[in-house]
Amino acid sequence: MEQLLRQGYIGNPAQLVTLRRVTVSEGRARGTEIIEVKTAGGLELDILPEAGLDIGQCRYKGTNMSWMSKNGYDSPAVIHPFETDFLNTFPGGLLYTCGLRSAGPANRDGDEWFPLHGRYHSLQAEQVCAEITGDEIVVKGVIRETALFGHCLELRRVIRIPAFGSSVTVEDTITNETPKDEEFMQIYHCNFGYPLLSEKAWLELPEDRETIPRTEFAKTGLGRECTFDVPIPGEEERVFFQKMRRDFRACLHNPDLGVQMHFSWSGDTLPILSQWRSMASGDYVLGLEPTNCYIMGRHDERENGTLPVLKAFETVRHTVHIEFTEE
Repeated sequence: MEQLLRQGYIGNPAQLVTLRRVTVSEGRARGTEIIEVKTAGGLELDILPEAGLDIGQCRYKGTNMSWMSKNGYDSPAVIHPFETDFLNTFPGGLLYTCGLRSAGPANRDGDEWFPLHGRYHSLQAEQVCAEITGDEIVVKGVIRETALFGHCLELRRVIRIPAFGSSVTVEDTITNETPKDEEFMQIYHCNFGYPLLSEKAWLELPEDRETIPRTEFAKTGLGRECTFDVPIPGEEERVFFQKMRRDFRACLHNPDLGVQMHFSWSGDTLPILSQWRSMASGDYVLGLEPTNCYIMGRHDERENGTLPVLKAFETVRHTVHIEFTEE
């Protein structure tokens, strides 16, 4: 960017790249702040600082890539994880983070009640910074999940987007800020929809993997988990746990659209890929969800012996990378 300025091709980076904060002024999302990003490579993103710096709508060269639920965005002023029904507020979006202390069904663990998919998305980021530095757009902030006399989990998120590219990398550093070990669960719920997702699309996964269906109905879809149907009224969702042994990556191809989505993540810290395949009319979505758990909820994960623990003052780092290219 600096070189183009010096050469005189542009006088303002905004000619090629958009980075600005806007606020929705109507509807159920009224008051929602959005960090709007548009790159010279054709990537457009909504980053949501009042929802844990998650990512909402995503377009590549003017075409939608992400999935948005019927709900769409809600004002953060009305979302409370203990008082609001998840199904009535879940927006979808390119990235919806679940956790940090429970993920999966609402459940009671000991004396504490945990809402569906945890509290993370209802937490507002602080120390938010959005800037263009060199040829990179960087958005970062801090999200804290805390309780008096209890837990203190701090997540520092850095989102990196090449100014001339079409990729986004989310880097999270999560620290247990207390002298007591704390269980933590986390899902990077990444959602892709029409027209990237259609009956013409297919999913490429590493051959060296184990596929575990979550339900009996999911089991009926074994062998078809990487292909997709036209929307089917009332179709039940299918979830598969994909356990890669070496390559932690996936690629969604749509030859009719001429686009492919490359997906990779830190398999050392997020060893399981939950694949959510919903072909239901109006709820037509592919979720690719790197996770550190089996999404059973805190209580059942504990009973299963698979509840992750972050030791006192320990830090873990997660990375998720998404890139869109032409076929």
